[in-house]
Amino acid sequence: MSSPSALKPAAAASLALWHEMVSLQDLGRLPTILHDNAVFRSPMAFKPYVSAAAVNLILNTVSKVFTQFEYHRTLVSEDGLNVVLEFSASVGDKSLKGIDMIRFDEEGKIVDFEVMVRPFNALQALGAEMGARLAAYLPAYKANHNQ
Repeated sequence: MSSPSALKPAAAASLALWHEMVSLQDLGRLPTILHDNAVFRSPMAFKPYVSAAAVNLILNTVSKVFTQFEYHRTLVSEDGLNVVLEFSASVGDKSLKGIDMIRFDEEGKIVDFEVMVRPFNALQALGAEMGARLAAYLPAYKANHNQ
């Protein structure tokens, strides 16, 4: 990500909708910008979760787990289809920083959503809370191959 770049129009429109939903704390329109085979890469799991339903479930759940969530910086790739969003949030009494790495297709649909979080104690708190809420649902969405 060297020179300043701009997102392609369809991706920019989806990102604008994402930011609007996050600011309203209502991800109800998320399925409209997810590719059917979208992939979520969790900071807690080796294998990704595959399908729009999985990504929708995970992002809707984490939006309820995080408090004091705020985006700080946006970095755009040269191809205009990838964005990195730096954020901060809290989980219980733990503060964290992280990044969302989002890849869009040419139609502006999210095809890959990867999250990285630090420090480790906040990641553990996030993993415990997400696990408590989603343990019964997530195994069905795990990819069957190593990635």
